Amino acid sequence: MSDIIIKKGLDIPLKGCAEKQLTVMPRSDIYAVKPPDFHGVTPKLTVRVGDRVKAGDILFFSKADEKVKFASPVSGVVQDITRGERRRILDIRIKADDEDVYKDFGIRRPEDMTPEEVKQHLSEAGCLPYFIQRPYDVVAYSGDTPKSIFVSTFSSAPLAPDPLFAMKGMEEDFQTGVNVLAKLTPGKVHLGVRGENPGFFATVKNAEIHKVFGKHPAGNVGVQIEKIDPVNAGERVWTVRPQDVALIGRLFNTGKYIATRVIAFAGSEVEEPKYLKTIQGAKIQHLFDKCIIGGAQEVRIINGDVLTGKTVHKNNFLGFYNTLISVIPEGKYYTFFGWLPFTQNRIFSMSRTFLSWLAPNKKYVLDTNYNGEERAMVMTGEMEKVFPMDIYPMQLLKACLASDIEKMEKLGIYEVAPEDFGLIDYVSSSKIEAQTIIREGLDLMIKEVG
Repeated sequence: MSDIIIKKGLDIPLKGCAEKQLTVMPRSDIYAVKPPDFHGVTPKLTVRVGDRVKAGDILFFSKADEKVKFASPVSGVVQDITRGERRRILDIRIKADDEDVYKDFGIRRPEDMTPEEVKQHLSEAGCLPYFIQRPYDVVAYSGDTPKSIFVSTFSSAPLAPDPLFAMKGMEEDFQTGVNVLAKLTPGKVHLGVRGENPGFFATVKNAEIHKVFGKHPAGNVGVQIEKIDPVNAGERVWTVRPQDVALIGRLFNTGKYIATRVIAFAGSEVEEPKYLKTIQGAKIQHLFDKCIIGGAQEVRIINGDVLTGKTVHKNNFLGFYNTLISVIPEGKYYTFFGWLPFTQNRIFSMSRTFLSWLAPNKKYVLDTNYNGEERAMVMTGEMEKVFPMDIYPMQLLKACLASDIEKMEKLGIYEVAPEDFGLIDYVSSSKIEAQTIIREGLDLMIKEVG
């Protein structure tokens, strides 16, 4: 076991962390799988409206990589295929049965299988999309062999769920999942665990354990990759989220694709923040039935954490990868003379022109207000204070804006993902959309370099 100490970063003390009580949700009437959750994937449908599917049946696959298939989380009837502009598929909706009927994939022991057999089994069950590759932060290409696989077993983002509570009872499935991952790489499976309280993750076999200490973004898998096994040009590293590792292990242990999710429903506008056990793709309105929203007249619902998540409506569905729904107030107001120091003391900030540094243990109710307009990037050192990777973040952002591929390569574009710039979006006085800029830069690299 080795230690990683992250000295740069920032913990945002938001009010509304989920209490450690678990509510098992009744079944939703509708579930959905959303192709936009998989950046860069163009779906090819295998079902039509009216088709009956079992849990684990394939709904669509990637046109660019036919082995990357996407399975139904429940059994039922395909009710609708929603399309947007240019007939882009937005979601495939399934009207769920009262009780799931599972496709039988057979109980398997990964120890007795070859790497190709393991990969084929994962493909047939629709589990390859759980593997995200670095560089580029996209669904992994099935023909690649990663030099190593990383699992960050915790998140340091605001309001993030506690994985030790959320994954209680999944220990055996998680170990089987790690055994599966070990078959897919000639290198090591690296587990990043919370240094102060690693829990059962510290006893997992067939993996190298790394205790991680420090503020957010210490839990980001990209930060851990950069400290342990950096990605260079031409190399591939795969990452998997901890609940997805357990789902993969459950497939091998039971022979069924059981897409259960334990999510944290949290935020200052939730009267009783708690953990909910549901199924992947559940309707968010259905989850609201057990979580009372109060406080602000208008709230923002975020599929994910407040730094990197996506704004959604109640009628939307739980994201494919998400284990957190955040609810915070909308910030549709202006502050008179808001540019003056010490006028907005309700705000948590790194700057000492705000008084939040005098109350380090206070929890804040923060809204979505920008508190300023977009302006020029100036060398203030703000970005570097919260960016722990050995990369110059401002210079990389400028290279992406200029579409300078050579500079992007030299400045470390292969090592980053948009989520690594979430804190920069929060602290930067320039108010730029750093994550969007990095995503566009990565897309340019995919197009020009591959």
